[in-house]
Amino acid sequence: MASQWVNSQTWVMTQTRRVGANPDPLISETDIVNIVEQRIRHSMEEGHFKSLSGKGKLVDLSVNPHADPAEDTLYRILNKNGCAPEWVELSKEIRNAMFEWRRALRKAWMSRSNGSQSEREERLEALKVQIRGINDKVFQYNLVMPFGRQRFGMKWEKELDRLSDELLEICPKVTT
Repeated sequence: MASQWVNSQTWVMTQTRRVGANPDPLISETDIVNIVEQRIRHSMEEGHFKSLSGKGKLVDLSVNPHADPAEDTLYRILNKNGCAPEWVELSKEIRNAMFEWRRALRKAWMSRSNGSQSEREERLEALKVQIRGINDKVFQYNLVMPFGRQRFGMKWEKELDRLSDELLEICPKVTT
């Protein structure tokens, strides 16, 4: 059976080379995937997967083979004690602060007709101060995160545009 399998694999590879218009003798990734799938299917039909040593047993996912063992142990201890790495905690704080800030901005915008001009300006100034605090947390977060995982801070103008778009979706006939 093994020689027959090798021959069929060779046949698939040679047919792949003949059919393609590409003169390059290299096989494409799709062709390799197809060959692998064919080999797996053939092995399943032959029963090679029926007598595996770990069949029916749970896979231990508690150990990450790609992580540094010391770091993995540290994270496991932190997790058992209800702690998280600094960047996880900062990320939660930032998400919650942004959510609450946007809710406060929406509330201030909806109640803009209530109260005096000075009260409205005070609320908006307080929101601007809060945005600086959130951006400080984002800056701290970005210091501990790799470049590809960093976050953007908040900008007053963009947040006002976002609120305007949100309000237009809710009430398209009402202009801001």
